[in-house]
Amino acid sequence: MKLETIDYHAEDSAKRFVESLRETGFGVLSNHPIDKALVDTIYEEWQAFFNSDEKQHYLFKPETHDGFFPAEVSETAKGHTVKDIKEYYHVYPWGRIPDSLRENILRYYQEANALAEELLGWVEAHTPAEVAVNYSIALPKMIENSHKTLLRILHYPPMSGDEELGAIRAAAHEDINLLTVLPAANEPGLQVKAKSGEWLDVPSDFGNLIINIGDMLQEASGGYFPSTTHRVVNPEGADKTRSRISLPLFLHPKPEVVLSERYTADSYLMERLRELGVI
Repeated sequence: MKLETIDYHAEDSAKRFVESLRETGFGVLSNHPIDKALVDTIYEEWQAFFNSDEKQHYLFKPETHDGFFPAEVSETAKGHTVKDIKEYYHVYPWGRIPDSLRENILRYYQEANALAEELLGWVEAHTPAEVAVNYSIALPKMIENSHKTLLRILHYPPMSGDEELGAIRAAAHEDINLLTVLPAANEPGLQVKAKSGEWLDVPSDFGNLIINIGDMLQEASGGYFPSTTHRVVNPEGADKTRSRISLPLFLHPKPEVVLSERYTADSYLMERLRELGVI
């Protein structure tokens, strides 16, 4: 089994995309409207930033969670005891961003959000009526003017050989949010767990856009759309010497949005952040 790549402009792209989400938790789009040259430039700019000492001037603030998260405070995936091998920067339009990096990263944030709103519309349109009745408001409306949607610039450094036993770049986990929108990284390694339990490589051709379901959409749809387990495995051979940069956009509803009888978006997020040990 392998993940299908869907042409964004195809006549039946919305239907096939939602079917792929439903079957695998992932959808892979080609020929999408996000500017590839912009993504390439961002990878280069932020690689230079992560290679510099400048990042230490932007250490994250615990109360706002914007800024730079060094490897020593990186996440430990739920159910795991070893930290992931990564460092990252949290971008919110209201947060701290180095001036030299601001223009391109905010342009990307806007482009990716606009496309994400459209993709949530696709999901809404192809949700069975008996499931859609659970949505408290239309899915695209959930993220409209949301200040919680997070763009994370992830840096997986070259492997040194001194990594903690059992540590990988990103241990198996599910995302918290509605959907995650991710341009193919500059190096492979992303894998998704199929219903059979088999790990599948996600097509990493540069120019693909990878979208996966998060826990909040699973909650809002009463489990109809499954939040899928995924991971980033360590490279082998010559690839060990290369960094990996990726740009996931985590679509978060406004805090007051009702996801289910049990949760608002805010109560769900707080519960999960406590489980991750980051608050």
